Amino acid sequence: MSRISVRGFAVASATAVTTVGAVVGVAAGGTPAADDNNFEAAAADTTLLADIPAGQQAQVQTASLTQQADAQASAADAAAKKSAEESARLQAAKDAKSKKQAAEDRIEAEREAEKKKKREAERASRSSVRDAASFSAQGSYSVADVKAMARQMVPADQFQCFSNIVNHESTWNYRATNPSSGAYGLMQALPGHKMSSAGADWQTNPATQIKWGLSYMDGRYGSPCGAWSFWQANNWY
Repeated sequence: MSRISVRGFAVASATAVTTVGAVVGVAAGGTPAADDNNFEAAAADTTLLADIPAGQQAQVQTASLTQQADAQASAADAAAKKSAEESARLQAAKDAKSKKQAAEDRIEAEREAEKKKKREAERASRSSVRDAASFSAQGSYSVADVKAMARQMVPADQFQCFSNIVNHESTWNYRATNPSSGAYGLMQALPGHKMSSAGADWQTNPATQIKWGLSYMDGRYGSPCGAWSFWQANNWY
């Protein structure tokens, strides 16, 4: 060990193979990696393989190759770790997107189910109502009679809105007349004879007036509740 430089065996292990490669390259006629001055400076800071006793040269070469292999393995581990982290990030983003889409699809499905349920309820409600022609004609009708007819003709979920309008317009008096405008009946149709489209007995039959009122509210506002919303904002409909 006496011929190894002061920096010792560790320096020899780290540099021997590199130096030998440079020396061999020059001996073989190859292009030197640096000029003579640089080579001399590098050589001054390097332990040549020739300076190491023959019995230890194999150990030095093995140590150098081991160091290179460790460095390569470390680089490979770092690359693998980076690749794994990137794959995990991409998978997490994909999973988050899938969860978001699933949640949106579920909400949309629930909305559609609610709409379907509402439509079915409306159809059931409308199918259960009576037509104006199904009521027998009477000479006169009390407020209770008129309300009872309306409950059977107006869909249940729309009755309160319909009732609110009739209360404001005529207080359920099917013969109510506005002396200044000529508006007539439960809904105060203006002019009153517009209700003839629902039946010739529009002046004396509250069922005919209710039929016309429902048709008017549905046609212009979508429903009695739509008409009531407009009435609340404008005090007319």
